[in-house]
Amino acid sequence: MGIKLGCIADDFTGATDLANNLVQSGMRVLQAIGVPPGPVSADVDAVVIALKSRTAPKLEAISDSLAALRWLQAQGAQQIYFKYCSTFDSTSDGNIGPVTEALMDALTTDFTVATPAFPDNKRTVFKAYLFVGDVLLHESGMQNHPLTPMTDPNLMRVLQSQCSRKVGLIDYSVVQAGPQAIQERIETLRADGVGIAIVDALTNQDLINMGPAFKHLPLLTAGSGLAIGLAQNFGLSSSKQSAALPAVKGTRAIVSGSCSVATNAQVARFIKSGHAAIALDPMQLVSDGDVVDRVLSQVLPLLESGPVLIYSTADADAIKAVQAKLGVAKAGAMIEAAIAAIACGLVKGGVGQLIVAGGETSGACVGALGITQMQIGGQIDPGVPWCYAPTEMAPHHGIHIALKSGNFGSDDFFEKAFAEFSL
Repeated sequence: MGIKLGCIADDFTGATDLANNLVQSGMRVLQAIGVPPGPVSADVDAVVIALKSRTAPKLEAISDSLAALRWLQAQGAQQIYFKYCSTFDSTSDGNIGPVTEALMDALTTDFTVATPAFPDNKRTVFKAYLFVGDVLLHESGMQNHPLTPMTDPNLMRVLQSQCSRKVGLIDYSVVQAGPQAIQERIETLRADGVGIAIVDALTNQDLINMGPAFKHLPLLTAGSGLAIGLAQNFGLSSSKQSAALPAVKGTRAIVSGSCSVATNAQVARFIKSGHAAIALDPMQLVSDGDVVDRVLSQVLPLLESGPVLIYSTADADAIKAVQAKLGVAKAGAMIEAAIAAIACGLVKGGVGQLIVAGGETSGACVGALGITQMQIGGQIDPGVPWCYAPTEMAPHHGIHIALKSGNFGSDDFFEKAFAEFSL
C-alpha cells in the first residue's frame, strides 16, 4: 500500500521536529538521513528524509529535494510535505522558494501553501507577519543568524522575492472560520493566479483546521506545526505505542554548536546548575590539531558522575569575530567537524544518551556517527523528541539521541531531557 505521508526536511533537527509532531498525532514515523538506498524497511505511516539543503547552493538544494521526492513517490507516498524552519530562514536565493517551485513542477500542481507557524514554540503568523514570541522575526535574534539572517518579518515579501509564481495570503479570519472557508479561499486565490499562499495561524486549532482543508493538495510546505492536523486525514489518532523506543543504556553527554539565543540560555543554565561543561574555542582549532583529543581526555573520566556538556556556543559578536578571521564557511565547517569528532569519541567511550544542539551541528554529528535511520520516540519539548538509532560505534545497544534545533527548548532543556530517562 505504501506510506501515507512523504516528507522532505531541509535540515536534520527540522526533520526530527517534524517527525516528533507526526508521532504525537499518532503516526508511526521513520526518519532517514539522506535519501535511502533502497525501499522502506519498516511498517510506518510516514517517512521523513533529512537533507542538509537549507544553506546549500540553490541548484544543489533543488537537486537533493527532487531526489528525495522521487524516492518517496516510489514508496507510494500519498502526499508530500516540504518542511523548513519555523523561522522561515534560508539564504537570500532560497532554498524555500526555489525548492517549493521545483517540487510543484515535478508534481504538476498549480497551488500549494506555506506556513511556518508552530504556536507551541511561540511561532505565529498574523497577516503574513511572522512572530517569535511577542516580537517580530527580525527583532527575535534571527537578524544575527550567522548563516541565514532574517531581516524582514513579512513572509509574502520574503517568499515572493524567491519565487516566480504569485504569492498570496489566507489570513487568520479565514483560517478560524474552518476548513470549508479555507477551501473556498484557496479556490479564490487560484482564480486570481496565486500559486503559493502564506497561511496565518495563531493557535493549534488553526493548524488543526488546516488539516482537512489541505487533504487533497499534492504538496504542503510548512514548518513542523502543520503536522499536528494531518493524521486525521488518514484515519489515525494519538497513540503511546507510536513513540515506544528500546531500553536506554550508556552514559550521558551534550554537544552544542548552536549560537542561538535559546541555546545560549540552555548552556548558561546547565553550567549554573553545577554540571560539568567544557568550552571549545573555535580559534584554537586553527592552531592546535590536538583540541579534539584533549577535550575527550577531559570529558570521558567525568561521564560516570553525570552528564557533561561540550560547547562552542557563543554570542553573536564572538561568532562574527571568528568568521571575520576564518570566513563564514570555513569557520562553520571547522566547528562542525570538531564537534562531530567529539561526538564519535563520546559514543565510542560509552555514551548512550546524546543531545546535539544546532541544526548544522546535528547534520555533521549524525553523518560522522554513520546514522542513516532513526526511530522517533517521545517528546522532550515541543519539536524535540528522543530518537533511537543504530550505529556501528555502539554496536551492542545503539544510541538514544536528541537533535535540538538551536532555537528550540526551554532554558532547562538539557536537564529535562535526561530526566525523561530517569523516571
